[in-house]
Amino acid sequence: MLNPDYKLMLIAWLGVALWVGFVIFSNRKIHPKALFTLFMVELWERFSYYGMRALLILYMTANLVDGGFQFDDAKAFGIYGAYGALVYLTPILGGYFADKLIGFRRAIAFGAILMAAGQFTLFANNQTTFFIGLALLVVGNGFFKPNISSMIGRFYADGDKRRDGAFTLFYMGINMGAFLAPLTCGAIGENEGWQYGFLTAGIGMLLGFIIFFLASRTSVFQNIGLAPDEKPAKNVVSFVPNSILPYVAAAVMVGCSLLLIQHETVVDYMLGALAVIIIGYLLFQASKMELVAKQRIWVVVLLLLFTTIFWTFFELAGSALNLFTARNVDKMLFGFEMKTTYFQSFNPLYIMLFAPVFSWIWIKLSNLNKEPAAPYKFGTGLLLLGLGFLVLKFGGSYAKLGMVPAIFMALLYLLHTLGELALSPVGLSLVTKLSPKHMVAFMMGIWFLSSSIAHQGGKHIAKLTTVNEKSIVEGASFQNADIDKDIKAVLSEKTFKDKLEKSSVESILVSDAFIERLNKLNPQRQYAKSVVTIKETLEDAENYSGTKKDNIVKSAIQEFLSFKGNEVNTQVATFADYESLVEKSPEMAIVNVIKGESLNKGLSVFTMLGFIAIGCGIVLFLMGPFITRWMHGVK
Repeated sequence: MLNPDYKLMLIAWLGVALWVGFVIFSNRKIHPKALFTLFMVELWERFSYYGMRALLILYMTANLVDGGFQFDDAKAFGIYGAYGALVYLTPILGGYFADKLIGFRRAIAFGAILMAAGQFTLFANNQTTFFIGLALLVVGNGFFKPNISSMIGRFYADGDKRRDGAFTLFYMGINMGAFLAPLTCGAIGENEGWQYGFLTAGIGMLLGFIIFFLASRTSVFQNIGLAPDEKPAKNVVSFVPNSILPYVAAAVMVGCSLLLIQHETVVDYMLGALAVIIIGYLLFQASKMELVAKQRIWVVVLLLLFTTIFWTFFELAGSALNLFTARNVDKMLFGFEMKTTYFQSFNPLYIMLFAPVFSWIWIKLSNLNKEPAAPYKFGTGLLLLGLGFLVLKFGGSYAKLGMVPAIFMALLYLLHTLGELALSPVGLSLVTKLSPKHMVAFMMGIWFLSSSIAHQGGKHIAKLTTVNEKSIVEGASFQNADIDKDIKAVLSEKTFKDKLEKSSVESILVSDAFIERLNKLNPQRQYAKSVVTIKETLEDAENYSGTKKDNIVKSAIQEFLSFKGNEVNTQVATFADYESLVEKSPEMAIVNVIKGESLNKGLSVFTMLGFIAIGCGIVLFLMGPFITRWMHGVK
């Protein structure tokens, strides 16, 4: 019997395959073949990127026994933030090298190879190769990401009416890959082992490279994307470089990225200094301009601040919100038990559904001469972002045993996506219109820098949600809760408090040393360990063989603390019966307090973010007339 997760995965792939076929068939006479080739290459690259992104924070924080590194939350958030920040920095250099030295084709191929190598390095599943893999992904993205978009633009002359449609199709490919990735890499990673999720992501990137390489050996790309000094006759991807410099630089960038990801606080200072220098330079340049240009630059700087706030909060999806989903969301949705990673598919799904709606709305309003100015679109985006967080807070009132119903997380991602659709498409277009012609490229680079700062800044917010079970046990809420006083006393002893630094409370409660200490403390009331084997999990194991089957059988065996005389040993029970037994056990009150504290901490931070985002949105609406006036007719 096929695993339900894999059934869902196959259905998703079938649906996307049919849609891709329809898109290509219906547009085959409108656009050049190169567009559809690059569409497929980008689909696989985004599949690789978002597959890895869905797994990364879960992999780093997973227990050693579950195949993870068991990093504490703060360390994992720091690594994730530094990785995300560098991913948005390296395209500045990758784009430069492609434009000046090696051309789009070699840059794209080189970046794809580096990213595939990075995913396969993560598959090795040890800490040394883990950081090397992240560094390869960072640099590979720098060579790949800016150049595939630029290459598409070269197939259309200025003013070509097909150009916007081409980028719309390309954007669709991005979101198709992003939608499939969590349902595929996530399903495989959570079911078979984290490293197999990374392997799947690597295979996806390799497929993208193969498609690009084979197309480059034909006339599909015409003479587009060749190196500046390369003759059209050499219409083949070749790794004999026009200049050795980009490849030497790539090696240096991998080394630097490796160090920066492991020492993520350095990235704080680096980006902080860079931001101060750039903003200072911008304002200095603006002071020398005539009034209209000066005020437009100030508008860009102001909106840059708000867009950085938006992306800082929005990009918590891969870090703090991902861990919150794993720990504090009841993942049963419409009768189907979701994997944690599946929630990462909501955003691209919503984009595919609602992007055409937003496009239609703006066109309709524009025809009526009622399309809102950019500040109001930005404000709407921030309001929707804030409402998403507040919906999650509202969902907390329906939480049971510290678990929020999944529907509220789905609604959060819906509102966040609608906010993205209101704000994101406006930004880049506005920068090109407001910037002086001689500064457009520089201003575009600054706009992308805001995403880098957002990832790095987001780690500090994510760290506010970290859960330390030792602190919870020592805290007033735990000590005042209706918990067995013997268990409280033993957990408060230094030996077991120290163990909480590296082990969960649940694992300590069923350890022989803990139970022995409990029984010595109170000989009149004895404790024992219960062992229950869950029937449904055993039945699921029959669908597999070998090591995978053995691991599922092991996971079916659950242990919990009981009073002596009430314990059960090696009993096979349904999951419902197991839950009933645990609810009557002395450890249930502890689990409830810990989950409750985790829930409250996360919701308090997300609520704060919600009000900040809404406040920023209101400020933009109030400043709208003033900002619009300083734009001097630019829409």
